[in-house]
Amino acid sequence: MRRIVRMSVGVILILLGIPGLVLPILQGWLFLALGALLLSIDVPIFDRLVRWIEERVPPIKKTLERFRSFLKGTDRTNKP
Repeated sequence: MRRIVRMSVGVILILLGIPGLVLPILQGWLFLALGALLLSIDVPIFDRLVRWIEERVPPIKKTLERFRSFLKGTDRTNKP
């Protein structure tokens, strides 16, 4: 159930991001980035895209790894 919700929200964000690239009201790149991040857990092409971004921008690598582990449900940062 959690996977279906995550993928649905990711697809909706991608679909909002596409017109947002040309419309001045929506922030298209933000919706596309969030949608790609959500879909990177289940869709290999988005996983490769996020890993490529992690390699190109090293300061955000740790943040993206924590967010992806949170999405997978394996976040252990608060446990001893």
